[in-house]
Amino acid sequence: MSGAPWYLDCDTGIDDALTLGLLVAEGADLKGIGSVSGNLSAAGGARNTLDLMSLMGRADVPVAVGAHDPLGDEFHGVADFVHGANGIGDVELPRAGEPVAESAAEMLVRLAHEHPGALRVLAVGPLTNLALALALDPELPSLVADVVIMGGAALVPGNVSSVAEANIWNDPVAADLVLQASWPVTMVGLDVTMDARFEETHRVELAAGGAVPKALAAMLGVYFQYYTPILGRPSCALHDPLAAAIALGTVVPTSAPVVPIEVDATDGPGRGQTLVDLRSRFVGYPPQPGTRHRVVLGVPEGFGDELLATLLRLP
Repeated sequence: MSGAPWYLDCDTGIDDALTLGLLVAEGADLKGIGSVSGNLSAAGGARNTLDLMSLMGRADVPVAVGAHDPLGDEFHGVADFVHGANGIGDVELPRAGEPVAESAAEMLVRLAHEHPGALRVLAVGPLTNLALALALDPELPSLVADVVIMGGAALVPGNVSSVAEANIWNDPVAADLVLQASWPVTMVGLDVTMDARFEETHRVELAAGGAVPKALAAMLGVYFQYYTPILGRPSCALHDPLAAAIALGTVVPTSAPVVPIEVDATDGPGRGQTLVDLRSRFVGYPPQPGTRHRVVLGVPEGFGDELLATLLRLP
């Protein structure tokens, strides 16, 4: 389904940058990109997106600045220990273009009306913009083909708290609203993204490529430093790129049951947890009426190799 029109919502840090490269290399029909505060501020994410898309030869794709603050809370600052002070490993890119005047939520609503029933949404940051778009147009779910998110954890621990994954934890109120809406959502969470890895050999090969691969490889230095004590060797998890590959269909999950998903939006110790009811995985257990969301629990091995080969096609 990569020929469909796409809206991308992101908080362009390092794995988002790899995702942009994947989408461009695969020829995804990107109609617009919105930024949201997460890895860094929405304004900073938009700047990184504009500069990266220009470097990749796709300065034609409009970029809109989205929500700075999560719903009912405040943005708590750049995750510089993960992504560097500027969100892309402190790599400086040539400045290119400016964001459009409309907000990311407005862009999403407009694109849904321009491509009714066909627009696909890929969200790899906090879900604030999607929740705001739902408030702007409650009929939005009927206009969108589907939503794929990078976020959550079904059977594994969180990475911000014992139960919460970062994108959901950064705005659990928005995430709950998005998952309550009537569109089908595919959740690509830590169950699979932590095991999708770039190794040092991948980074070295990427650095030997063209201008774009070289820039991406340079960004990975900071990301690898963060992940080395977590993973036990110089490497990183490929959170957002895996979600994009599943959305495009270049990676087909080996396990992705259709299940109810809720989000704990309270202020207690479960804040940000994705509550995934997996009972219907078992033979003979009836699925709950209205169940429409998929949770990805298994993918084939070798995604790092596939992503490397794709990114090396970039100029």
